Amino acid sequence: MVKEGNGRAFCAGGDVAAVVRDITEGDWRLGANFFRKEFTLNYLMATYRKSQVSILNGIVMGGGAGASLHGRFRIVTESTVFAMPETALGLFPDVGASYFLSRLPGFFGEYVGLTGKRLDGPEMLACGLATHYVHSSKLPLLEEELCEGNIDDPLNICKILDKYAEQPVLKENSAYRKTRREKDEDSGERKGRKRCVKVTLQIGEEILRLHIIDKCFSYRTVEEILSALEKEHAETNDDWVSAAIGSLKKASPTSLKISLKSVGSSSRTQLGLGLGWLAEQNTTELSADFKEVTVFLIYYITFYYLQFREGRLQGVGQCLIREYRMVCHVLRGEVSRDFFEGCRAILVDKDKNPKWNPSRLDLVSDNMVNHYFSKVNDEEWMDLKLPTRSNLPASSMAKL
Repeated sequence: MVKEGNGRAFCAGGDVAAVVRDITEGDWRLGANFFRKEFTLNYLMATYRKSQVSILNGIVMGGGAGASLHGRFRIVTESTVFAMPETALGLFPDVGASYFLSRLPGFFGEYVGLTGKRLDGPEMLACGLATHYVHSSKLPLLEEELCEGNIDDPLNICKILDKYAEQPVLKENSAYRKTRREKDEDSGERKGRKRCVKVTLQIGEEILRLHIIDKCFSYRTVEEILSALEKEHAETNDDWVSAAIGSLKKASPTSLKISLKSVGSSSRTQLGLGLGWLAEQNTTELSADFKEVTVFLIYYITFYYLQFREGRLQGVGQCLIREYRMVCHVLRGEVSRDFFEGCRAILVDKDKNPKWNPSRLDLVSDNMVNHYFSKVNDEEWMDLKLPTRSNLPASSMAKL
């Protein structure tokens, strides 16, 4: 099965403006039915036995990601633009995003999910969202060979794709490119429930922007993430950090908090405590050898302990069931009606000036956030019921 879009987009997402209109004119269950069908389709794609080849030549956002990233082969080109912009709409990264974003390296998934950062084809390949990069000029020949060849075996598809694939060059401001530090920085020690990193960067030393993302987006709360970014910007004046700060400040406070909880997990606490213990051991009383390996161990634990985050522990079906609960609460608007306001400001009136309520992060309590993850208090409501998929090979259950 080969899927591609026509025109300048693969798929720019679902028609959420129509969903809001239907809810306004009728009942929130009309919107819930739309998302139930969409999430069920996402699950069927994620667990499909046959190989799905998605050619993402153009815009891939929101629902477009759900219709492609769960497949086995994900082809990007020089024209690909990917984003999950839901926090700017008063929603959250859905369509199984808590599954595929939580599987990106380090805390890159939190960065992409919270800020709505746009990624191009080379960056999607670098972080694992894409499997192959093919220049758009080669797509007609690629599609012809896929249609004519024996593609019952995924290995045959791999051989065909490898013939046309190439290694792209990352753009200069990519998170996967190095940036030069202009002054000394010691991130210091942050103890307790917060992540602790003790790394001294020398003047002129080149580091990956990805490491800075990990440092800032590893915190347990959106407030701490924003504070870390502002500190980073004060020390470096990097444009991409400023852009991340701007995106977070424009987004719905409620959406940011429920998105972080969805993509992240309570195991951040355990991660922070472990990293804090490591840094505390790095004192003058200990050997130089121990000090030298402390930074390595911190990053080792950061990257590999993350597999125990909630999203990584849960399969794609569990993630979609949780997201369905969340979206039903969003549609009911009991805690916040930011989704309706975001659609008005961004998609309908297009004044790009949403009035969020609550308007600030500190006004969104933990109880308010937890409400989105609870069962809906409605006698007619049911959790998402996904089709039974028995005797599936491992390759059908773990494509990312």
